[in-house]
Amino acid sequence: MHELPQILVELQEFWQNEQNRRKEFYDWVTPDMKVEFIEGEIVVHSPVRRKHNAITSDLAELLRVYTRQTVRGFVGVEKIMCRFTRNDYEPDICYFDATQDAEISDEQTIFPVPRFIIEVTSTSTEYRDRGVKLKDFEAHGVLEYWIIDPNIEQIEQYILIDNKYELQGVFSTETIESRAITDLRLPVRAIFDKAVFAKTIADFY
Repeated sequence: MHELPQILVELQEFWQNEQNRRKEFYDWVTPDMKVEFIEGEIVVHSPVRRKHNAITSDLAELLRVYTRQTVRGFVGVEKIMCRFTRNDYEPDICYFDATQDAEISDEQTIFPVPRFIIEVTSTSTEYRDRGVKLKDFEAHGVLEYWIIDPNIEQIEQYILIDNKYELQGVFSTETIESRAITDLRLPVRAIFDKAVFAKTIADFY
């Protein structure tokens, strides 16, 4: 037990050094970069494939149209830097509810923890999407988390229940119902099929 004070000092030094690197990261990052700060390291992402971009863009548009018509709030895409206790993430898509949105200024560049996060996974990001991100989102109370696999065209839906994520299902052709966005029921194929996308957008208006 007499080693505990020294351990605490070392932890404090580690934390301070990491936070100094985090500040340098904020000063270094530019709006055109897709980059995150995870466990003390700067993670620079490579350009996305067209399919990844199409899925992200279409899903974000679906959520934007729906939320404008109903619950309001703010849907952010790709370049929304969300600050967690230790890490900074730029989710593919994130949603802030109306209460959060009212507290976010037009000039803001660092955002709070969202209510809902969606990642379109890839070979290079999957281990983080299912690892540190899932654990961090869970620990910080992100109500809902979707992991979308663009190759097999399916969605894994995680819902926070009693402070733990529970997998609600793996969806490919069904309708998925959100918990974070009230009454949102979305045909999964709308994300992957342009004809279904167009019909769903029209139904939202």
